[in-house]
Amino acid sequence: MLKKTALNEEHRKIGGKMVDFGGWDLPVQYSGLMAEHTAVRTACGLFDVSHMGEILLEGPGSLEFLNYITTNDASVLSIEQAQYSALCNETGGIVDDLVVYRLGAEKFFLVVNASNTDKDFSHIENELKNFPGIKPNLKNLSTEYSQIAIQGPKAEVVLQKLTETKLSDIKTYWCKEGKILSTPSIIARTGYTGEDGFEIYIPWGEAPRIWNALLEAGKPEGTLPCGLGARDTLRLEMKYALYGHELNDETNPLEVGLGWVTKLNKSGNFIGKDKITALKNEGPKKALVGVKSLGRGIPRQDYEVFAGDKTTKIGHITSGTSSPSLKYPIGVAFIDKTFENTGTRLWVKVRDDLHEFEVVKTPFYKKEQK
Repeated sequence: MLKKTALNEEHRKIGGKMVDFGGWDLPVQYSGLMAEHTAVRTACGLFDVSHMGEILLEGPGSLEFLNYITTNDASVLSIEQAQYSALCNETGGIVDDLVVYRLGAEKFFLVVNASNTDKDFSHIENELKNFPGIKPNLKNLSTEYSQIAIQGPKAEVVLQKLTETKLSDIKTYWCKEGKILSTPSIIARTGYTGEDGFEIYIPWGEAPRIWNALLEAGKPEGTLPCGLGARDTLRLEMKYALYGHELNDETNPLEVGLGWVTKLNKSGNFIGKDKITALKNEGPKKALVGVKSLGRGIPRQDYEVFAGDKTTKIGHITSGTSSPSLKYPIGVAFIDKTFENTGTRLWVKVRDDLHEFEVVKTPFYKKEQK
């Protein structure tokens, strides 16, 4: 039996094409991937991301424990500030990537990937059992919250119609606890599209009322409901990592360019630090790069990547698509670090044929191209 968000019936009413996404019944698209992708880049799009997991960590010892289980340094966060981070295991592999919101001096709201929620909570719970000293309270609140993402250059205009919270006061990667249509909400200026926008956390059952109000309020701005398809193409154009593609339990943060959220010099130890430090000293042997097709071949996950001689396998594609914004195929690949330089020509096996690709700078999409 597939899990359903509180918006499941709403998706079906407006023609959402439903698919099984990690055990959840979710819309892959409504009006079409191109239209939805373009709406987010030029106007505003709404996404149901209620399948994501929410975990509350609060009470004495919360900050110290959070810094022990995550790679980033939560001590630098001000109240209402957000931070991208990672949970690692003892071998330095990534258990999950997550966003941490600091709601109080010792109160943290963790948002994790849907398919990893149970795994993440068990991982954190087990680490808490072994944590010395004062133990904070830990709660899995995933069944209590719905999450809606409002993304695009007109997102603020649309959302402002439904809240008295002054959205212009919320900076990127900050949040406020306010009300949307009189409903207590966490309003965060975060997202996964490369555009300005918000992610709102509301009581589970309030989602249909607020979703429909947002669609209605957003009509003058050209707001569209958007599915998983557009969410994937938007994040891929920015080279944002996706768990199960670029990230997994065997991948070290330094191999995927997440050194910037891995604070080896922060106070105290954290899980996986020794292995990550060792890899930093040795130097990673593989790199995560962006590639663009020099022809028409569209790369997909697990397609093999070869060096210029067409015979030496040097890696594999982790994610790929035909970019709606750029109008050509793009992909992200794990390859031998020797070949990571921009301009390097590679070959990707698309079905039974080899297609030529080039390593390019990322993000693929830059706003000045509009």
